[in-house]
Amino acid sequence: MVRAAADSEAADNADISGLKGQSESTGPARNRVRTRVRTWAVILAACAGQFLVVLDVSVVNVALPSMRADLELSAAGLQWVLNAYSIAFAGFMLLGGRAADLFGRKLMFLTGLTVFTLASVAGGLAQEGWQLPAARAVQGLGAAVLAPATLAILTSAVPAGAARTRAIGTWTAVGAGGGAAGGLIGGLLTDLLSWRWVLLINVPVGVLVLAGVAVWLTESRTDTGRRLDLPGAVLVTAGLAALAYGIVQTEARGWSAAATLLPLAGGVLLLGLFVAVEARTKVPLMPLGLFRVRAVSAANTAMFVCGSASFAVWFFMTVYAQNVLGYGPLEAGLALVPSSLSIVFGSKLAPRLMPLAGARNVAVIGALVAVAGFGWQSMLTPDGPYLSSILGPGLLIMTGLGLTGTTLAALVTGGAEPGDAGLVSGLINTSRTMGGALGLAVLSTVAASRTAGGTSPQELTDGYALAFRTGGAVVLAGALLMALWLPRGSSDE
Repeated sequence: MVRAAADSEAADNADISGLKGQSESTGPARNRVRTRVRTWAVILAACAGQFLVVLDVSVVNVALPSMRADLELSAAGLQWVLNAYSIAFAGFMLLGGRAADLFGRKLMFLTGLTVFTLASVAGGLAQEGWQLPAARAVQGLGAAVLAPATLAILTSAVPAGAARTRAIGTWTAVGAGGGAAGGLIGGLLTDLLSWRWVLLINVPVGVLVLAGVAVWLTESRTDTGRRLDLPGAVLVTAGLAALAYGIVQTEARGWSAAATLLPLAGGVLLLGLFVAVEARTKVPLMPLGLFRVRAVSAANTAMFVCGSASFAVWFFMTVYAQNVLGYGPLEAGLALVPSSLSIVFGSKLAPRLMPLAGARNVAVIGALVAVAGFGWQSMLTPDGPYLSSILGPGLLIMTGLGLTGTTLAALVTGGAEPGDAGLVSGLINTSRTMGGALGLAVLSTVAASRTAGGTSPQELTDGYALAFRTGGAVVLAGALLMALWLPRGSSDE
């Protein structure tokens, strides 16, 4: 009996020891699972924020006629529904990026998304013509704070290396998908509900993301004791906003009008003053030494050049489908869904190719694939079939741009110090946005020069074809620039 008790005690001790060992061995595993869950929560939040920001650049386009009829907007007022968002977004993004470094990336994410969501409510409930452009301007301001914070929190949460590159690929893909899906989502909401839901749809998504970020994200910042360079912030914000204003004026006033030239000249002057101030400030908003990092300077320049053609692709594909082929808004949106998926494919393929071929080679190959697509697209005809006029070239263009965009974003974030994550995020977003705005204005002028006021299908097709050829030449120049300037490695060579 005593022996049985001893055996029982030994068995109990063995069980306890086994449980203890199991607990000790599963502790690190549990922590790894918790870390992975938190990392994916960060990536999901960052991507959701970026999707909303990019979506709202284009989602209102198909709703403009309904907005004009409901609120009795003038032609100028209708244009400002688009321009107010673009100008505020481009003007404040660099400041938003540095604010994320100084005051906290989580705080700026929450602040930007809150402003964006509240402005969406105001825009969706607008009753007077002036209220909608005003709400869109505030929405753009919120987006300018939110966009750099999304990439900054992602790069802060995911260690440098393959995992971060994959995360950036996801972020790029989702952002690109937001821009591509704008026409489709806008068409669905306008047709099925009302133009107001083009803006109000942001509210439930914004509230959900705010709750997730508040719970899952931890705060990170560079240096709580560092002050904001106020003169630099004012100069760069005013300079970028003036440039953006001048660019959007080209459509209505032309390139030679005083209303276009004065803000463009003023913007260049203000940015020149900004550089002079930054060179003498002890704690600058944007350390100019950052541009001595080859990956940062080369990738931002390449993003500006390639972005100048990529933004215009969606516009010209959509107007060709509607104005020449006779597609309706929803039909045109559906026609571009495969292209939207291909840019996601390219963005997710880039992280797999970079370790094999090198970041520079992937960026150049992506640009060349896009150039081939531009060349194909430039051969469009007034009665072209969907497969060869939209689907085929769209797949090539968007896959190539997805490869290039992801690689450039990874190079920029990998080439900068961790304390400048928000700044470089704002910088790469600014390069893409300003390049896109300028490119759309220039290519629209190119197309208009060929049509010379004509509105027949053949005349419009000729104009769009010239715009695509010009865009392809621009991206080809970007490929050459990247081949010569981007570092061979993946960081700060």
